[in-house]
Order: sequence, then C-alpha cells, then structure tokens
Amino acid sequence: MDRLPSRPTAPGSRLVVVGAHGGAGESTLAGLDPQWRAGGHAWPEAAGAGAVPVIVACRTHARGLTAARLAAQQWASGAVPSVHLLGLVAIDDAPGRLPKPLRDLLKVAAGGYPRLWRIPWSEAWRTGTDDPLASGPREARQLLGTLNNLTTP
Repeated sequence: MDRLPSRPTAPGSRLVVVGAHGGAGESTLAGLDPQWRAGGHAWPEAAGAGAVPVIVACRTHARGLTAARLAAQQWASGAVPSVHLLGLVAIDDAPGRLPKPLRDLLKVAAGGYPRLWRIPWSEAWRTGTDDPLASGPREARQLLGTLNNLTTP
C-alpha cells in the first residue's frame, strides 16, 4: 500500500527522478537536464542488464519525508533490483528554517539513502517557470553538476 510501483523504463535516460509522493518536485528536477526523466512516482525497471541511476525527490513536510523514508525501506529490502540509488533530494516546502520535528524526520529519512541533497524554497519554482535551472536556486545548479559527474560513464 505504501510502496511505489515499478514500471518498465525506456533505455537512454542518464538519470530517473522518482517522486516519493505527489508534488515532490519530480518533474521540476527532471527538467534540469534533457537526459533526465521523471519516473512518474514509480521505480524504473531496466529493460536489459544493469541498473538505472535514480534519485528520489520529496518535499520537506511530514508527509513527504515519511514517503521518502518508506521509499528507502522499499529499496533497501531489495524489491527494486534494477535501481542504482544515488540519493535523496529534499526540496523545502516553505521558506525559512525547518522546525525541529521535521529536521529530525529528515535525518531519519536521509539515513536510508547514500546521499542527501537539500534544495531551498524557490518562489520561482512555485509560480512556474520555463527553465527551472535558470530560475532556481544555486543548489539546483550544484545538484546538476554533481549528478552529471556521478552518472557520466
């Protein structure tokens, strides 16, 4: 019930962004690079041998962080063997500092991932933009560089 489904994925994507829940920022993050693809809130299933590079996206509200924790548990259980999980991208759901209960929940959720990246609140992303990289926070550009380094053969 709390598990993400798996779906076959087309070959050729450098990275698949899996939203742990609706509104996670999956399509916004996938829009940072033309070789990245939004997973449609589902784990990718590789057509051939090898694993698909994946990041999980979530928002930093309680529902989002809980969904990210559950996705990490699903991955750790071995239920998605064709996934090469690179990490979690937590996108702030509001401006300002996270309240302590949410900071604690983020620590728990992030503990199930190889890496954690934080993206601060972006008013430009909230109101919509044609180019999420140009209008987004600098952390989005840093994420792009880091992930392209991790996924370049």
